[in-house]
Amino acid sequence: MPVKAGTTIDPRATRARVLASAVQLFYERGVHDVGVDEIAQHAGASKLTIYRNFGSKDGLVEAALQDRSDRIHFWLADRLTATPAGRERVLALFDLLTVWYARDGYRGCAVVNTAVETRHQDGPVRQLPRLHLARYRELLERLLTEAGIDRPAPLARRLLILIEGATTITAIDGEPSAGEDARATAELLLDAAAGGAAEGVGC
Repeated sequence: MPVKAGTTIDPRATRARVLASAVQLFYERGVHDVGVDEIAQHAGASKLTIYRNFGSKDGLVEAALQDRSDRIHFWLADRLTATPAGRERVLALFDLLTVWYARDGYRGCAVVNTAVETRHQDGPVRQLPRLHLARYRELLERLLTEAGIDRPAPLARRLLILIEGATTITAIDGEPSAGEDARATAELLLDAAAGGAAEGVGC
C-alpha cells in the first residue's frame, strides 16, 4: 500500500493503520507466526515506523491486545444500554456474545488466545489478559448489582467461566450455539441466586 507522491503523511493515521494490520494478522494467525516485516508490508509502512511507534514487536502485541480489549468492552457496554438494567441486561450480554460467535472469521477471543500463546513469557503481554478478564468481572458485577444480587462477585466469576468456556468451545467447533447453552445456564444461576436472596428475607 505505497503512499502516493505529494501526499502528506499523517503519523497518527499511519500508526492506526499499523495497529489495525497487527490486530487483524495476529488474530488470524497468532502472534508467533506473524513478523514485523509482514505487518509493515500489510500496513504500507516501514519497519522503522513500527519500531518508532511501538518500540518492539512485544510493544506492538501489547498495543494490539489493548485495542482488542478496549473494543470488545466498549461494544458490550454500548449495546447493553439498549436493554433495561436488571436480569434481562445480564442475559443480554450472552445474547451479544452469541452474535459475536456467529460472525464470519470468528476465532475466539484474541486476548485469551494470545495468553495461551505467550504463557511462558512475562511482562505486559501476560498482564493484559488478566486485566481483560478483570474488566469482564467488573462488568458482570455491575450488571448483577443492578439486577439486585446481594453478593455479585461469586456469581460474576461463575458467569465469566461460562462466557470463556463458550468462547473457547465455539472457536474450536465453529458452532455458535454454545452461547445459547451458556445463556440457559446463566438463567439457572440467576434464578438460584434470586431464590436464595428471597429465602433470606424475614417477615
